[in-house]
This record gives sequence, structure tokens and C-alpha cells, in this order.
Amino acid sequence: MIPTVIDLRSDTVTRPTAAMRKAMAEAEVGDDVYGEDPTINRLERRAAELFGKEEGLFVPSGTMGNNIAIKMHTQHGQEVICDARAHIFDWELSMVAWFSGCLARTIATQDGILRWEEVRKYVKAGSPHRSATGLIAIENSHNMAGGVVYPIEVIEELCDQAHARRIPIHMDGARVFNAACYLKRPVHEIADTVDSVMFCLSKGLGAPVGSMVVGTEEAIAQGRLYRKRLGGGMRQAGILAAAGLIALEEMTKRLDEDHANARFIAQELAGLPGIKIDPARVQTNIVIFDVTETGMTSAEFSKQCREHGLSVSTANPACVRMVTHHNVSRADCEQAMQLVRQVVARVPAPA
Repeated sequence: MIPTVIDLRSDTVTRPTAAMRKAMAEAEVGDDVYGEDPTINRLERRAAELFGKEEGLFVPSGTMGNNIAIKMHTQHGQEVICDARAHIFDWELSMVAWFSGCLARTIATQDGILRWEEVRKYVKAGSPHRSATGLIAIENSHNMAGGVVYPIEVIEELCDQAHARRIPIHMDGARVFNAACYLKRPVHEIADTVDSVMFCLSKGLGAPVGSMVVGTEEAIAQGRLYRKRLGGGMRQAGILAAAGLIALEEMTKRLDEDHANARFIAQELAGLPGIKIDPARVQTNIVIFDVTETGMTSAEFSKQCREHGLSVSTANPACVRMVTHHNVSRADCEQAMQLVRQVVARVPAPA
């Protein structure tokens, strides 16, 4: 088997930059459970400032961050409205139920975007027979919808209507800086009306570990206790926060390069036999395409790619996902497309 040379499985495979490694080696640290790690404190303050929120909380992973936020906003037995392909529903081990004791009330959307016109049909005030809606969770950008970005006006309408009913909104913003790059708007404008945001430092921003939750002072104080209960109370973790600060200040500035590479991949794929994709739908750094007409399942296609020196992931039995990131150059993307051409070379031409 040819060793894998290009990894487009996810932006989670990114490696820390030289500047991050230097900052980690030199980081000033203390015991964060006691609130005494100066580098973590700096990161939490900076994250809150960038998002226009009162407080920030450093957590080991995005899954932990999302579920702390859900727990902050809900009570056992309530419902959490989310998209049917949401990360919190499909990829977080049913933590909405296991940790928060809530039911995920899913809505199937075509593009991954929850709009109030549809959401309002599922909102419940609670009664002797029906549980109340405790939270609405949105994902921005939306992973399994192909990195699609919420229009700000859609977020604002959701928040206006939900808040009028005293329902909070949480944003799973694992890749919210990609959304901000696409919209050419600062993240505080995207997050202005939501009650909390989780975002990842370890995806497109390239830090080796960590995510953030931002929200009100009261909510984050409660979230800090939930973090401890989940085993996320770290000690001299300023070593990790040092890389996170560089991710926030520097790596957010280069995401348009990843988006351009994703558009290039989508355009190249669109011309290949057996592959279905609309390049116009690719907004950020995620490319999802249907390989059914190649005669292969996504797992078979992925295996063939791997044997040719390219790692990709599967989105479902019919679709393959590629994600661009800072460790993949345009030249790498060009080579990746050459490898895909070899994989689909045996696909019969249309009659």
C-alpha cells in the first residue's frame, strides 16, 4: 500500500505551527482549577472579548464544550431543537440525553439551516402532556451540510423569536471563524444575539488541543462546575492555551486560503465521471460529494483513495467528505485531484 501523503479527512488533523510550539514551550502557567493559570485566563478573556460576551471557558474538546453549554441552558426533561444532521445529535454519543437529560427534537432541513418559519412548529411551552423547549441549537458552519454558513439575518430572527419565548440559543460554532471569513464579518456580529457559542481552536485554527465556550458570566460560572464534573478541570494547561492564543490572533487570518482550495477541489470534482457535486454550494472548507454513480459506496471510494495515497472521510454511504486546512497546500490539492482521477478512471462513460 502507498503511504498516505495527503490528508483531507478533516481539519482536526492540523499540526501546530512553529510559533505555537515556541509559545507552548515558554508559556507562563499555574493551576487552572484554582483559576491561577495566567495564560488560560488571558485566552478566556480574549475569546470573550472577540465574541462580545462576558466570560469564556477553556475546555479540552468541542464535544465537551457543546454539552456544557446545553447543560447550562436546560433542565432535565426539556427538549433541545436542532437540525437532523447536527453534530450534537449525530456525533456526540447522545450526550444531550446522557448528560443533560434532554430530548433532541430534530428538524430535517435541506441545507442545514434552521429557520424560524419551520422551528416555530416544534416549539413547546410545556404542559401536563408535553415537555417544554429548553434550547435551540444551531451549527455554524454546518459540518454535514457541507460547511454551509448561517445568514446573520436568519440567526437574528431565530434569536428574536426564541428570546420572546424565553428560549435561549446556543451556537455550535466549531468552525465559526470559517463562517466569519465567508461572510467577511467579525465573529462578534455573527454571535451577537445568541446566548452562548462553542468554538474549536483545534480544527482550522491549528491548535493541538482545545475549544472555548463563551457566554454570560453567570452561565460560564455554572459551566466551569460542569467542566469539573466531566473531568475537564486541567492544571498547568497554559501550555495548551498558549497555542490557542496564536490560533485566535493569527490563524483566523488565513482561512480564505482553505476556502479557495475547497472551491478548487469542488470545481475539479464536478468534471469527473460518476461524481455529483454543485461547486456553487461550497462556501467554506468542507466539500461533500456523491459517488453513487461511480458504482462504489463512499467506504469503497475512500479505501481506493487511501490506496492511491489520499485520505478522505465518509459522510454517509453515498457521500465522501474532503476538508481543506493549513497543512494542505494548493499543490497538495492539485495532486489529490490527480489521485481521484485515477480512482474514477474505471467509471464507464455515459452512454
